[in-house]
Amino acid sequence: MEQMSVLKQCVNALLHGVGRVVDAIFPPRCIISGAIVSAPGQLDPGAWAGLSFIAPPFCRTCGMPFPFTSEGVDDLQCAACLDDPPPFTTARAAVVYDDASRGVILKFKHADHLHAVPVLVPWMMRAGAELWTDADVLVPVPLHRWRLMRRRYNQAALLAHGVAKASGLPCLADGLIRHRATESQGHKRAAERRANVKGAFTVNPRHASAVRGKNVVLIDDVFTTGATVRECAQTLLNAGAARVDVVAVARVSRE
Repeated sequence: MEQMSVLKQCVNALLHGVGRVVDAIFPPRCIISGAIVSAPGQLDPGAWAGLSFIAPPFCRTCGMPFPFTSEGVDDLQCAACLDDPPPFTTARAAVVYDDASRGVILKFKHADHLHAVPVLVPWMMRAGAELWTDADVLVPVPLHRWRLMRRRYNQAALLAHGVAKASGLPCLADGLIRHRATESQGHKRAAERRANVKGAFTVNPRHASAVRGKNVVLIDDVFTTGATVRECAQTLLNAGAARVDVVAVARVSRE
């Protein structure tokens, strides 16, 4: 036993030494600016200062930040949610999708910058802090199989796995299926986005019982108009989910 303990200490020391050598040759860099930082996952001060982290006041339903202060008033809803209540109960996002955050999210989504996941997940954990206690299961927004083959990974699923590890919640990576290929949502208006994804999702029959009667948290990278998460949430509710909430890395802020 003593020999095993000594061997374990030697292996750990060797791995630590190798890690220091690797860091010296390939130092950790900020995922936004590319500047060298002291540890993986850190941002340089300029990049951090440029991000717009979402904080109250915001819509209690969709999480859209309001361009004003509201001392002592937390239970506010935006006009869009009042006019057309979404099927999900609550949506939260960590940062505003703007010039400062767009680059890192697009590189993560389209350019294999998977090392962004350990940075983005803690942001999501803070943004969705009010939801994790009552949540039962995580489900990422799915890609159609053809798009998944081209991209080789589903960015929402990677985020969901990261949140699952951080929260201890189970993750159904294929809980939803995108059974119909849809056009890119980019450059489409809100009504066009809704029409584009209408009927595009279904609950995976293998996971129907894991969703039925459960509080589900949908995971996505960007909340734009909410068309995709609305359709996903309605699909889950139709399959018997008790409640659906949404947590994303970023969301577009309507001016």
